[in-house]
Amino acid sequence: MTEQQPYQIVQSHEDFQVRSYPGHLLAEVITEGSFEGAGNRAFRYLFAYIAGENRSSQKVAMTAPVVQDSASETIEMTAPVVQQGIEMRPGSAEIPRFRVAFVLPEGFTLENAPRPTSPLVHLRAVPETLAAVISFSGRWTAASYQHHLDTLRSAVAAAGLTPIGTPRFARFDPPIKPSFMRRNEIILDLENPG
Repeated sequence: MTEQQPYQIVQSHEDFQVRSYPGHLLAEVITEGSFEGAGNRAFRYLFAYIAGENRSSQKVAMTAPVVQDSASETIEMTAPVVQQGIEMRPGSAEIPRFRVAFVLPEGFTLENAPRPTSPLVHLRAVPETLAAVISFSGRWTAASYQHHLDTLRSAVAAAGLTPIGTPRFARFDPPIKPSFMRRNEIILDLENPG
């Protein structure tokens, strides 16, 4: 069974959970194009990295989820899958860019993780975070993502919590799994009241 990124449930609400995620390391690729195609475009580079295409030829266990988010900020080049998108302004000719990442297994740090050989793969340390998370099944479409993100944002506001940062789309299952059986999540970082 695929190792899952650890977390602790801090609160449970009707539509979402508040979770605490420990600091972790990501292997990530920035890609351009559609929301739906970002994961496919980045997957081969990330999979090659964990399959041993790195400076020490070390294989790294696959973990879940794959995370995708917006790549609206510059990422510092350093020596995991997550998806995040940038919000487009109406009429903008800007091509959407997404950061897709594999969460590396517990115990990996910037100091001990194998260095990527592909110039497209970067390692990034993520500090401990508090986040609101909504889970859902279904296809990996921009419309489904936006619908569930709107639901999460409304529920978070109703609970009196303050979101920060860019939301992340997390996929736990391979594309061959029927969409109605897929586990998907949207993760929205929260301002820590403590």
